[in-house]
Amino acid sequence: MAHVEFTKEMKKTHKILVPMMLPIHFAFLEKILREEGYNVEILKTEGQQIIDAGLQHVHNDTCYPALLVIGQMIDALKSGKYDTDHIALAITQTGGGCRASNYIHLLRKALVQAGFPNVPVISVNFSNLEKNSGFSMTPKMLVKIAFGFVYADTLMWIKNQCKPYEIEKGSTDALVTTWVETICEQFHSLSFLRIKQNYKEMLKDFAELPRRNEAKIQVGIVGEIYMKYAPLGNNELEEFLIQEGCEPVVTGVLDFGLYCLENTLIDHEYYNRNKKAYPIVKLAKHYIMYLQEKAIKAINKQGVFRAPDRFTEVIESSEGIINRGVKMGEGWLLTSEMVALIKSGVNNIVCCQPFGCLPNHIVAKGMSRKIKDIYPMANIVAIDYDPSATKVNQENRLKLMLSNARLTQRFAQEDAKVATETQKELAGSRT
Repeated sequence: MAHVEFTKEMKKTHKILVPMMLPIHFAFLEKILREEGYNVEILKTEGQQIIDAGLQHVHNDTCYPALLVIGQMIDALKSGKYDTDHIALAITQTGGGCRASNYIHLLRKALVQAGFPNVPVISVNFSNLEKNSGFSMTPKMLVKIAFGFVYADTLMWIKNQCKPYEIEKGSTDALVTTWVETICEQFHSLSFLRIKQNYKEMLKDFAELPRRNEAKIQVGIVGEIYMKYAPLGNNELEEFLIQEGCEPVVTGVLDFGLYCLENTLIDHEYYNRNKKAYPIVKLAKHYIMYLQEKAIKAINKQGVFRAPDRFTEVIESSEGIINRGVKMGEGWLLTSEMVALIKSGVNNIVCCQPFGCLPNHIVAKGMSRKIKDIYPMANIVAIDYDPSATKVNQENRLKLMLSNARLTQRFAQEDAKVATETQKELAGSRT
């Protein structure tokens, strides 16, 4: 059965539903797409009914993110909230070896099964996999999205350095919302290009938030991209860690974008592929890294918050551990992120992975032993997410990891105390 195309006429008449993954980033994405004339709504629904809808229409051996994404969209269509004759769905296609490239076909099959064969599905991809006459990613849109995601990465990074320490509950999230709204309004014009000034004002506002001056255990979050970022997928992992008295450390999503661009360059260097795309991809990579550098310099200049690692530092982190030819799923990036976190002092790491994702298990769980051999202080736990995995079991495994982290922290404090006392005794004996 031929799929339903999203036409130019549908752009005027149809609302496009987009599944949620990154709350801050997708707020910018929604605004940018609306500025371009698309009637877009980001789905914020949650609950067991989404999993149930996914299980009804997607085989449970399929990757868990596919089940959740498809379940969320089918649940929305069945809710009665929308005129399904004037609804379209949007989903990304990676174009690589990951099964995510086939999510769109699973979704179309599910729509037929659920009684919505007339609903068009838009493929958002950069690999010319599918085209729709009514939807296109223009250069102007891509520039705005790049800026939006750089801002969002920075907000997410700083938020996690404030929220665990906030004195007034909810103050950090309120300030994030304020700045999301401020930046969104700038997309009407070219004001969003005032990146240096925006960062200065943004960092000042967050630095002035009343916060407790106390040390907390830092926990890095890595893994399959959807499970890493989507609260629906990882059962509100960041919130759970904050409630447990920890500071979550989550790297920006543009690192994944840079990873995809880098893989195109690797294909050229290793296999002599992508000759035509090579110069364009190289330029795009350097441009995004330039935007990231603006954020890093602004954070370092202010001096209140830690800055994230540069992408070049992330790449170098895994040298000698995993080859950059390993590109399935999150490939070498996942190992690189873990090592980069450890090198920056974040020894406790949660790796979120869908149960059925073989590449994720190989490059995360499979590389953990190698990483621990090199960095004995590393405390890494892999958490599998799938429809049958209970939240209680996941949280118990996390609590066990945190118990080890607290024990290590206590031993380190006791060792530091003994060392200080020894130094005092030695100094006294010399006098």
